[in-house]
Amino acid sequence: MRILVTGAHGQLGLALQQVAPQYKSMEWHFHGREDLDLLDGEMVDRMVRFLQPDIIINTAAYTAVDKAEEEEQEAYALNRDAVVYLARAAQQTGAQILHISTDYVYDNGQTTPYQETDQVKPGGVYARSKHAGEVALLDADPGHVIIRTSWLYGPVRHNFLQTMLRLGADRAQIDVVFDQAGTPTCTTDLAECIGQILKQMDLDPGVREAFRGVYNFSNEGVCSWYDFAVAIMRFSQLPCRVRPIRSAAFPTPARRPSFSVMDKSKIKDQFGLKIAHWRDALERCIGGMEKR
Repeated sequence: MRILVTGAHGQLGLALQQVAPQYKSMEWHFHGREDLDLLDGEMVDRMVRFLQPDIIINTAAYTAVDKAEEEEQEAYALNRDAVVYLARAAQQTGAQILHISTDYVYDNGQTTPYQETDQVKPGGVYARSKHAGEVALLDADPGHVIIRTSWLYGPVRHNFLQTMLRLGADRAQIDVVFDQAGTPTCTTDLAECIGQILKQMDLDPGVREAFRGVYNFSNEGVCSWYDFAVAIMRFSQLPCRVRPIRSAAFPTPARRPSFSVMDKSKIKDQFGLKIAHWRDALERCIGGMEKR
């Protein structure tokens, strides 16, 4: 199985690079924007035709949620148009696309864990542009795959964990909102999930045929951003005090979902996955960083 990974230098792309050596029967090709500009449709077409991948994992995205409110064109270019270019190229070569999306597309006001069949109601530019990419992908071929994930963090690149570690080392107290609930997802766990699914697909063509449409993936459990921050300070042994505040006290250009917990039954049942609780994944992630 030949695999093309876009966004190779993002936090999930780097996590996949760490996981890839475990799967020696697969041929991995990692490309960042310096050698694969996803906004250049001709370049995308040439690369896909040259590599002839079986699977394209698209981890590239415009993820600056607040900045997207001012840079709508840029957000749609990477979150929708680039997906269209990949889908066109895949159509010519028969590749299947595994596209990473976000819990932000749900946000329909419900307070029970979202299933893949629940109504979506993307709010801000970031959410709408990501949903537009999903629609474009499945319109091109319903055999492609979308994995919606939430609160993604890892040991590298810019994310909530890195921000909290930096602030926790510099300040005696920080304020974090407590009225937004979701589930943190460690990049390592998502990368390992993808690797396990690819292994099953490599061994059994029927698995690939059945792997299509939308799936949810996050670590298990639920927490607020405040709970997440408290756990980060505890596991990293930082003395910084975390004070809970309401979202109204910390206004942002883009509104965040107040509840975005996702039901992972579909992906767990279909592939027999065991998913770690978010606290366990976080402790493991921080422990791994401290050993470096």
